[in-house]
Amino acid sequence: MQFPKNYSSILSQHDTEKAIKAAKDLFEKELSGALRLSRVTSPIFVPSGSGINDDLNGIERPVKFPVKRLGDQQMEIVHSLAKWKRMALADYNVKEGRGIYTDMNALRPDDDMDEIHSIYVDQWDWEKVISEDDRNLSYLKKTVRKIYNAIKRTAFLLEELYPDLEDYLPEDIVFVHTEDAAKEYPNLTANEREYELAKKYGAVFLIGIGYGNPPHSGRAPDYDDWSTETEWGNHGLNGDIIVWDKVREASLELSSMGIRVNKDALIKQLKIRNMEERADLYWHKRLLNGDFPETIGGGIGQSRLCMFLLHKAHVGEVQASVWPDEVREEALAHGVSLL
Repeated sequence: MQFPKNYSSILSQHDTEKAIKAAKDLFEKELSGALRLSRVTSPIFVPSGSGINDDLNGIERPVKFPVKRLGDQQMEIVHSLAKWKRMALADYNVKEGRGIYTDMNALRPDDDMDEIHSIYVDQWDWEKVISEDDRNLSYLKKTVRKIYNAIKRTAFLLEELYPDLEDYLPEDIVFVHTEDAAKEYPNLTANEREYELAKKYGAVFLIGIGYGNPPHSGRAPDYDDWSTETEWGNHGLNGDIIVWDKVREASLELSSMGIRVNKDALIKQLKIRNMEERADLYWHKRLLNGDFPETIGGGIGQSRLCMFLLHKAHVGEVQASVWPDEVREEALAHGVSLL
């Protein structure tokens, strides 16, 4: 089922389009100010075999195409800009304490297609230069709170524009380690644990995505640091912002982020995932040679955030993509027009 039984959209299609623009404009300003980020232009494709593309869980296939003028060299549509951003910070010589953000548009044809997943991905990809001393859980939590407060302020301003869009987010976000969540709910799956935590707290940051045997969820070994043991005794300097979606009565991930790997973490995580050969790729060689600064970064789903703030039941209500015929038929039965 793609839509709740008695669902109907609060906003008309016309107001929905206006509210999408308002939400994106408001949040960009809030995020940029909170984290001291400057907007930059970014690529939609990168050279295949360079190691620059985000490998996600390492099994998703990128969309590839040859470029005639370059001797049919293969390019691939980005999955995200997780690694490109760090390279850009080095090449643009961005100062410590400052960062960049960009509108990232990607294609992920191997992704599921349901009410919160689409093969078209749009997000704010951001990255910030930090010091070696900032590679700790306290700094990660401080950054998460800034992003969460930017979401809260955006929700408030949207409610001022559209009074029916009630802001029901809690005042604070709660931090939970995946290791502790597994101990609290030993008989539940990872998705079921996220459901229970989001329902319980309203907003939670789940720390340590990618670590464990089995891990709570997949994460590539070469951008987030998910293996370092923290001062609290748990592993991971990364995580996901997850909220409780009252419309769908389900958990909803809005952002993945984290402190990025240093040389030692990269070597360790490549070994854990049996991917040591990636150390010979262009991007990885640059990191191991010390070309890149220490950074923190992540991606915040534009359609996911709009879907949540506009109280929508399906991501197709806030982005233009492709959907199976049965999904469109179900949408029409609820009086919903997918974009």
